[in-house]
Amino acid sequence: MKRLVFFLLIIGIAVSVFGQVQLPEYRFASGSWSFVGTRLYQNDARAPLAKVNFRVPQSGPMIYEFNARYESGAEDGHGGFGIHLFADSAYNAASWGVGKSYLLWLNYDENPIRNSGIPGGLSAQVYRSNTNSSMTLADSIDLNEFIYLLTNENLSRPVPVKIWMDGSTGEVRVYDPTDPDLAYYFYFYIDPKDVPIRGDWVALRTNGIKLSFGLGL
Repeated sequence: MKRLVFFLLIIGIAVSVFGQVQLPEYRFASGSWSFVGTRLYQNDARAPLAKVNFRVPQSGPMIYEFNARYESGAEDGHGGFGIHLFADSAYNAASWGVGKSYLLWLNYDENPIRNSGIPGGLSAQVYRSNTNSSMTLADSIDLNEFIYLLTNENLSRPVPVKIWMDGSTGEVRVYDPTDPDLAYYFYFYIDPKDVPIRGDWVALRTNGIKLSFGLGL
């Protein structure tokens, strides 16, 4: 099984800032990104389409692992972050979609008036990106049963993110971050017409929120 450990990519990029190693291509496409040590920060709480692109060949089964920590910005009742997987291309500026890819998104919105398919409060979405300017909502899940976890203490801690995706079958597994052993996962399948899927890019993005991303789970 091919394994993409995303946090190794992040630490590698941090090292490259000091010119020590050769790394995969990456671009801070939109938003305000910077490194503090080996942690990657998106520093603009007003950026609606903050994005960093990483050139990563993907086919067959892949694993993506990193952690995300809330910094600030959700005081206005809105914020989210997610990752585009198996993208066939990348656009190095602000964009709604990322080529042909799938976006896994965690969303907090107290008043989602722009899209009736997204519940208020805490939710998760799967988007099928068709182009850099076109995405369709493939699924939306209400997560308000977990909203009690959004305490100041919990928000100050990094949240482990582990995703498994098989480009050969279209199966996607998102592991439950509330399980200390990450033994349980939610799964779904992408549109069969997209299988098998291959990609050369991964895009990490935020919307209206400051977050940092780091090593390990």
